[in-house]
Amino acid sequence: MSSTQTIKQTLSYFKDRKLLTIFFFGIASGFPWVMIGSAMSGWLKDEGLSRSSIGLFGLIFVAYSINFLWSPLADRIKLPWLTNAVGQRRSWILATQACLVLATLKMSQLDAITELSLLAFFGLIIAISGATQDIAVDAYRIDSLSKQNSNFMAAGSAMATAGWWTGYAGLGSIPFILVSKPNWEWPEVYLVLAGIMALLMLTAIVIKEPQSDRDVAQGIIEAKYLSALPQYGARSLGILLILPLIIISIIYANIGYPYWPDQFISKNYRFTAITLIVATLLIVFVQQLTRLNKSIATNSAITNAINRTTNLHKLTAWLLTTLVAPIQEFFDRNGTRLAISILLFIFLFKLGEAYLGRMSIVFYREVGFSNEDIAYYSKLINWATTIVFSLIGSVFTIRYGILKGLFIGGIAMSASNLLFSVMALVGPNHLLFALTVFVDGFTSAWGSVAFVALLSVLCNKSFTASQYALMASLGTFGRVMLGSYSGIIVDWLDGNWALFFVLTSLMVIPSLLFLYSIRHPLTRLINEQNALNEQSNT
Repeated sequence: MSSTQTIKQTLSYFKDRKLLTIFFFGIASGFPWVMIGSAMSGWLKDEGLSRSSIGLFGLIFVAYSINFLWSPLADRIKLPWLTNAVGQRRSWILATQACLVLATLKMSQLDAITELSLLAFFGLIIAISGATQDIAVDAYRIDSLSKQNSNFMAAGSAMATAGWWTGYAGLGSIPFILVSKPNWEWPEVYLVLAGIMALLMLTAIVIKEPQSDRDVAQGIIEAKYLSALPQYGARSLGILLILPLIIISIIYANIGYPYWPDQFISKNYRFTAITLIVATLLIVFVQQLTRLNKSIATNSAITNAINRTTNLHKLTAWLLTTLVAPIQEFFDRNGTRLAISILLFIFLFKLGEAYLGRMSIVFYREVGFSNEDIAYYSKLINWATTIVFSLIGSVFTIRYGILKGLFIGGIAMSASNLLFSVMALVGPNHLLFALTVFVDGFTSAWGSVAFVALLSVLCNKSFTASQYALMASLGTFGRVMLGSYSGIIVDWLDGNWALFFVLTSLMVIPSLLFLYSIRHPLTRLINEQNALNEQSNT
């Protein structure tokens, strides 16, 4: 491998002061995972819940995998009073952070045994608020760096990753340290977590809103839709109805198929049935949308066409611009085949890490490590390692490119999982624990920097929140929906942790093979985006 960048040129990308804001927002993004992830797992484990129950409790993380459904709202809806005062991105960040504080305060008043349902409910509120905060934070980061090339995106990804792990692992050590002390119980710990989240709101209060021409670009698209709808007639109502049906079907499947009609269709076929429904709706929707696009008037006819529109047309045009245009633009710009290939790679890349991460706390406890051991080894070592290697990984990515960073990070992630198998065989050895956490943190940070940089570069500036959330949620889907069954797999393996971690290592390989097959068109897309940014700056 060779590079035209010197070390000095590479490090110069980190002089941008926006990166400090991105780091603190990363902390705020990672911290909710503590409250409903590692801390929640530790709380439930201490209360005596089974491995399978703890794993299934993680289904509340499904909000992170379906947040793309409401991500377009962060691009389009202006929150009353807040948006005028602080701007579009900051208003959404502050609103979601306030919800996080209030929900965490409520959880500090609950008993995990007698009020488990309420605990799960407010955990879901935290998951939804955290997932929505991620939408706004990621959009803020990309908007702030959108006029610069992919090297700045790599530097920003490093700071976001380092910040996320500071919130998740660095601050995430606090609940385990506190609960290991005398007279500290988990409800009191959650009161402290609410206070920390309140302090993290200060970043959004003091920073500036990034400049964007998003409203102008979206207004042009909405006007084109509006010009075509009068000619399209009553079929515009069909488009308006299909969208919510698709969204409801996806949410229904992700929350466990409540009130499923067993007398008509067996539970064994409910996933297949919902998939067929969604696929059919999507086919009909795409057909109707294609016809609508062919009806779009020329710019000269837009004014006359708008004069013939009704309130229904205006609502339909707004929804199409908000919910459909971001996805349509992504597929039009990349082509259907490449767009689907990119989305499949994103889904596969984090699959092994999903299964490992969900059961790690349970594994540490069953091997024989205490809460205090977990705090100092799993959290603090992982935190320090991730920060250092996020920066090193970003330097590599800047010098040699995003794709090489993904290959190196993916291979390292696969190999590092095998160390957990060794730990399962050896037992509670503190030196091996430290080594395993160190290697896992280094490989995860390296891969995450390149992964986040790739998603950031692939976004169109007019639909930052929508497109990034769509791609990121696919990566989270494996970590949440499939990772939630990790406890069931361990039980199926009769508690054979060594074999379980070997399986998580093998899960990374398909994504690397897939990445290799699409490396050339991805390189072309990255180069084209850099050229557009350079042109806009000149």
